[in-house]
Amino acid sequence: MNKIINSKLIQNAVKGLFIKANTSLRPDILAGLKDARKNETKEKAIYALDAIIKNAFIAKKKMLAICQDTGMAVIYLKIGQSVTVKGDIKKAVSKGVESAYKEGCFRYSVVNDPLIRKNTNTNLPPIIYTDIAPGKKIEIRVVAKGFGCENVSKIKMFRPTEPVSEIEAFIVDAVRDAGSRPCPPVYIGIGIGGTIDKAVSLSKEAIFRPLGKHNKDRHVARLEKSIFKKVNMLKIGPVGVGGNTTALGVSILTYPTHIAGLPVAVNISCHATRTAEITI
Repeated sequence: MNKIINSKLIQNAVKGLFIKANTSLRPDILAGLKDARKNETKEKAIYALDAIIKNAFIAKKKMLAICQDTGMAVIYLKIGQSVTVKGDIKKAVSKGVESAYKEGCFRYSVVNDPLIRKNTNTNLPPIIYTDIAPGKKIEIRVVAKGFGCENVSKIKMFRPTEPVSEIEAFIVDAVRDAGSRPCPPVYIGIGIGGTIDKAVSLSKEAIFRPLGKHNKDRHVARLEKSIFKKVNMLKIGPVGVGGNTTALGVSILTYPTHIAGLPVAVNISCHATRTAEITI
């Protein structure tokens, strides 16, 4: 027998997740910033990290936005195939987003047309991805994605014969080209495989992985570690003032792809990596 979940429950969950994501920095990200502070030797970088950490503390204590750019709302729904939702899921998600941004006094950053560019004044519409899974639960994951870092993301269609070293160089160059614009230290999400759209989707999903965790495939984990080392050798440093920490972590997700292609997407997330998740 299917489990019935009222759409109002989804609405309230989405609202809570976006308030949490925008005001309370992920524990692993905060821990990563504190570790970076301990390992930093450059005076300006230490000052920048102290300011970032203090900002996160104040935001959580006073329920204020961690960053003035409270992002575009991206939601991933994994719906159990033995779940029946009572009500309209899309409307519930949208209402949850709207309520969160209104109640949290978060900046409205969405325009109704990419060319005419009139603000919707609701931060709607959100971007919603859905997937079907076994079971009687709904997994909700959200990202409040600011565009200082979104704007420096990149995609490249490699030839399948090109060596991994070329992929690695492309990713490191993407971070080098980004410089201070994505507000480092950054969390680098990478998607490899699938089609062009799948690779991009994977690159954004990759930042949900907790810092310090690596891909289960050893060869991919080795690539993550190598990229991480080379990116930090760039010495861009916190907010671009130089220093030992340009990236807090690197996370790669892969997917089977076509024999004739090798898509690689790089999605950079700023030091205020704002994600949250819940299962209902």
